[in-house]
This record gives sequence, C-alpha cells and structure tokens, in this order.
Amino acid sequence: MVVRVAGRLKVSEGRFGRVLVSFMATALLLLIAAAIAIAWINSRNQAYTAAVVHTQDVRQAIAKVQVALEQSETARRGYLLAPGPVFAEAYGRTSRALFAGLSEVAGLTRDNADQVGRINRILPLLSDFQRTRMSSVRLAASGDLAAAHAAFARDGSVPITRAIRYRWQAMADEESRLLTIRSDLQRRATLWFYIVSGIAAGLLALVVILTLLVVLHNTRALTASRDLLRDFADTLEEQVAERTADLSRANEEIQRFAYIVSHDLRSPLVNVMGFTAELAAVIPALTELIERADETAPDIVTSDARLAVREDLPEAIGFIRASTQKMDRLINAILKLSREGRRTITPERLDPAELVETIVASIRHVIDERGVTLTIVRPLPSIVTDRVALEQILSNLIENATKYGHPDRAGTIAVSGSEARGRVTIAVADNGRGIAAGDHQRIFDLFRRSGAQDQPGEGIGLAHVRALAYRLGGTIDVVSELGQGSTFRLTLPKTFQIQEQRP
Repeated sequence: MVVRVAGRLKVSEGRFGRVLVSFMATALLLLIAAAIAIAWINSRNQAYTAAVVHTQDVRQAIAKVQVALEQSETARRGYLLAPGPVFAEAYGRTSRALFAGLSEVAGLTRDNADQVGRINRILPLLSDFQRTRMSSVRLAASGDLAAAHAAFARDGSVPITRAIRYRWQAMADEESRLLTIRSDLQRRATLWFYIVSGIAAGLLALVVILTLLVVLHNTRALTASRDLLRDFADTLEEQVAERTADLSRANEEIQRFAYIVSHDLRSPLVNVMGFTAELAAVIPALTELIERADETAPDIVTSDARLAVREDLPEAIGFIRASTQKMDRLINAILKLSREGRRTITPERLDPAELVETIVASIRHVIDERGVTLTIVRPLPSIVTDRVALEQILSNLIENATKYGHPDRAGTIAVSGSEARGRVTIAVADNGRGIAAGDHQRIFDLFRRSGAQDQPGEGIGLAHVRALAYRLGGTIDVVSELGQGSTFRLTLPKTFQIQEQRP
C-alpha cells in the first residue's frame, strides 16, 4: 500500500517537473521572440528617428533659404536708396547664402521627387530674379540712381519674389506633412517598443519564477534521493552480509549434493569396471577354446562365434573401458570441485607477480617446448586473498594460453594488473587462436569447450576457475576474437573479507 502511494507521488512529482520544464521552455522561446521583436522595433525606431531628423534638417535649410532671399532683397533695396559699402557687402553675402542654401536643400531633397520638381521650377525664377536685380545694382553702383530706380520700378521683382516664396512655402508645407507622418510613426514604434519590452520583462520574470520552481523541485527531489540513499547505505552492509551468508549456505548445499551424487555414481561405475575386467579375463580362455575346437571339431564352431570371440567381444570391452574411464575422470573432476568448495579460504597478502613467477617456474619445460614468451607487466597491485585459489586460477589461465596458441605465429603471454575502487583486476592476454563471440560465456560452463577439440581435456578447467573466482568474491570474463588472441580478466576484492555465516 505504501509502495503504491509512493509510486503515485513519484509519478505526480515527475509530471509536475515535466510541466514546469515545458512552461519554462515555452517562456524562453517567447522571450527570445520578444527579444527579436524588440531588436526589429528598435531598428525601425532608429530609421523613423533618422527620417524625422532629416525632415527637420530640410525644414531648417528651407527656412535659411527663405531668410537669405528676404535679406538679399532688403539689402538690394537699401543699396538702391543709399548706395554704400554696407548695403553692397550685405547684398553680396546674402546672395551667396541664398544659392548655397539652395544647393543644400537640393542635396537634402534629392530622394523626394516632388521636392526635386519644385526646386527645378524655382531655379529658372531665381535666375531671372537674380539677373533683374543685378541690373539695378549695377546702375546704382555707376551713380545713375534715377535709372536704377526706374529699372527697379519696372523689373517685376515683386511678383517673382512672391512666386518664389509660394514655391518655397510649398516645399516647407511638404516637409511639415512628412514630419507629421514620420513623427507619428516614430511615436508608434516607441509605443510598441515599450509594450514589447514590458512583455519581455514579464516573460523574464516568469522564466525566473519557473526556474526557481524547477530548482526548488529538483532540490526537493535530490534531498529525497539523498535521504533514500542514506537509508539504503545504512542497511546495505547488513543486506550484503545476509545475501552472502545465504549464498554461502546455498553453495555448501550444492557442494554436498555434488559430493553425494559423485559417490553414488562411483559405486555402480566400480561394479561396471570390475565386471568389465572379469569379461576381459575370460576372453583368452574363450579364444583358446575356439582354437582347440577348430583343430578337433571345426564343424561345431560357427563363423559368428569365432567373430564374436575374436573381434566383437574385445571391441565392446574396449568401448566399455574407454567410457568408464571417461566417466571416472568426470566424477573425479566433480569431486575436486566439491572439495575446493568445502576448503577453508585463508586470506593473506600476496604479490601476484611473485605468484606468476612461481607458476612459470613450475611449467617452464612446457613453455619452452611450445616456444611461448611470457611477460609480467610490472608492477602488479598487491592483494589480500587465498593463495591456493589464486594460484590455481592463474595456473589454469596461463596453461590454457600456452596450450591454445595460433599455429602461424610464436606464442606470447602478458600478465598485467590494475586497481580501481577497492578491486584488483589481473589480466592474462595471449595472441593465440581466440574464441568465438558466441562461446565467451559457454567456455565457463562445466564440460563445455570451444573451437577445435585437438587438445586433451574434459572442459573442467575454466568452470573450476569461475567457481574459485566466485568463492573469492570476484568475477572472471574474457575478451576475444577468433584468430586475434584472448584476454581473460580476473577481478577480485583488494582485501577478501570472510563473511560470518548466519544460522
């Protein structure tokens, strides 16, 4: 009932976490979209601001031209009334300012076809106006004021000036209209900028809130997990001890069962072997009887009887003996495994390198005969475990490496070791014939072998190795490929701890 409730709570919390993450992801996407919108609005706002500034510049330039036109005309009239250097200099300065201002306006409005058209209509009027004015100014400069006044009276400067003013005012009105439009666009862009910025600020606040919720949720989950792990760690040692004791009891039961079964199998096997020996002892007597019968009364012995005594019976007894001998070896192997399972483990500090040297010295003649080179990759990490069991494991692995070499190359064996997280791994690598991937686990089963059966053996060695590795609290596995050699890796605790069995 508690597990079910806990499961429901776990699912609910997981769903809540996924919803929070989904909302946060959506808010982030919206925030990114808002940032892009703000950037676009800001660029448009800058463009509208530049347009407004440009319009203001055009209006100021037009106003300057209008002022220059009025000032130049005033200066001309003053000069006609009272010729002198003051009015002459003022007239020249304002005339130059008039045409300079006209050029500035033309440059600022070249992107506006309507304004360009108005300037094109103003230019001829202004040229005629300037020509007419210069005529009266020259007459006044020559001292003929009467002629200058008469020329002024008939030059038509007033209507021309009015026409120019009208067109300049039209240009100013056009820029005012553009200023109104562009200012309105600028205000709208600014308004949208503030609106989207407000939305972005709200989204950012939402993302922060959701992030805090996710962090709080994950913190609570981590706290719960930490508490669960702490509770589990508090009981882990006890659980491991209980499981180890259970496995030890189960292993003892299996060993006793194997011992009893092997003994029960040996009894009828001994009988079979004894009666087979008696049958073998009878064969010479039967053979002699058949030979005497052939000499004295050949008609009473059939060919089948001769064949049975001379060939069939010896062949059958030979088959029986071979089978019983194989059965005897298998039973002895089972008894050996059983005795090893019952042997008391005695941990002691060992140097695997020294142990390998001892093994190599004991089988040096085999290694030299097969042309194998064995290398110990030092240093090998020290280990506290059972000497006899480790020596049997390494002996079996090294002997197999010398036995199953590749026919096309000289054999090499390398023994290396490493240590990590309180466990020691000893690797025995060779360049032999290798093992097919499908047989990597099969070779550790009792009476199972891999590859060509061209070497003596019953398929017991690696099963024995695995049983010993398990007893030492370790594991063994193999990495191999056909034709590329094999690496057997024995992994054991750095320090073997004897587990007390529970009743």
